[in-house]
Amino acid sequence: MDRRNSRREWLWGLGGGFGGLALADLLGRAEAASGPDRPRPEFEGGLHHRAKARRVLQIFLNGGVSQMDTFDRKPELDRLHDRPFDPGEHVEGVTSTPGKLMKSPFAFRQYGESGRWVSEVFPHLATRVDDLAFVMALTSRTNVHGPASYLMNTGFLTPGFPCLGAWVSYGLGALGDDLPTFVVLPDPRGLPYNAKGNFSAGFLPMAHQGTTINAASPEPIPDLFPPGSARWPSAEAERDGLQRLAAMNRRYADRNAEDSRLESRIASYELAARMQLSAPEALELAGESDATRRLYGLDEPATADFGRRCLLARRLLERGVRFVQVWSGAGGPKDNWDNHTDIPNELPAIARSVDRPTAGLLVDLKARGLLDDTLVVWSTEFGRMPFTQGATGRDHNGGTSVAWLAGAGVKAGAAHGESDPWSWRAASGASTGYDLHATILHLLGIDHERLTVRHDGIDRRLTDVHGHVIREVLA
Repeated sequence: MDRRNSRREWLWGLGGGFGGLALADLLGRAEAASGPDRPRPEFEGGLHHRAKARRVLQIFLNGGVSQMDTFDRKPELDRLHDRPFDPGEHVEGVTSTPGKLMKSPFAFRQYGESGRWVSEVFPHLATRVDDLAFVMALTSRTNVHGPASYLMNTGFLTPGFPCLGAWVSYGLGALGDDLPTFVVLPDPRGLPYNAKGNFSAGFLPMAHQGTTINAASPEPIPDLFPPGSARWPSAEAERDGLQRLAAMNRRYADRNAEDSRLESRIASYELAARMQLSAPEALELAGESDATRRLYGLDEPATADFGRRCLLARRLLERGVRFVQVWSGAGGPKDNWDNHTDIPNELPAIARSVDRPTAGLLVDLKARGLLDDTLVVWSTEFGRMPFTQGATGRDHNGGTSVAWLAGAGVKAGAAHGESDPWSWRAASGASTGYDLHATILHLLGIDHERLTVRHDGIDRRLTDVHGHVIREVLA
């Protein structure tokens, strides 16, 4: 008998299987839909309506990207450069006293048929603007890194809630059996603000949390294989160990039928066993052509690391990973997008590290046909202020920032929303992280108001009690 199948049958026998109950409930809701556009029960068509995207690749830029120095050109800042900021109301900084208005130190040009303005820090991404749909007035409820990062990843300001990738994993399940459903590729310089709290499954079964792969490490997935110094592992020893573990699991399940952690742990062990065969091939880049490696910037020290992770993300998506998150920037005062001190010198370096790889990723996904059913999301936790902090830095700004989408179901070349003349606050078409999450789920065939889990007496969802689909950026 196949060990994997028999174990799954045993899990279903444990009071119906906790994950199985959730799956059956979601399938039941999907089947309840009516009409010819009813989603398919195997989730490829989405839970609640016909899906446009099957998978998601999210690039998260940790620290707060300066919108007026990248994609949000403001001629008014050029005109009023070095003058006091007077919008007609009281102005406060987040971590400093507001300085004078500062124009962008970078030249802007218009690109593509859409005429999108892009600064010189993104020369490669600028050539792809006609593939992108911009959200130009994305606001945040906070201008503090930790809560803002939680908000943009989990929909809540505090820890303990499932992130977007976990909700997608829970709602749609895996596209394949041999790799995780949700993979995170963090910056090797360090984890972001909140560390792994940004990739957490919260109160969902632990099987839906992000699997972290340290792409720059000699051992990208820790403890996937026994250490070289261990001589005792053998097929017989593994069999005996699994039998003993199964007996212990049965005893625990009999005493704790309501605890879903056991099922999650068993699923993770099964996945680890399959990954011993699948992961080495997925993470091995030696077979990629020289042209592909150059496309992602692997031939240049400044772009090699982020390029490697973008290329790994593409390989993981090809092999059935549902949701991949690639991070740029570590938590802390440096090595990220938190440019408090010196925008002219700090921003170009980190922008250069992601520019060529991100553009190359879009080109590669499009050439392989993956962009037809893959959604790419580029976001950050908040923007930055139009006035100076110190000499040439910029402080945090929750009033407006920029995100963009590309790929399945996205209106290429579109833009929605506009900030005020200084890029201080949203002026029209303001959007929130809830709206961005609702839009992503919508493209995956999920109604964000209907994907809920009862927790502590409340029907929780990713978007809390907020959120509207940003239809202006949808095809």
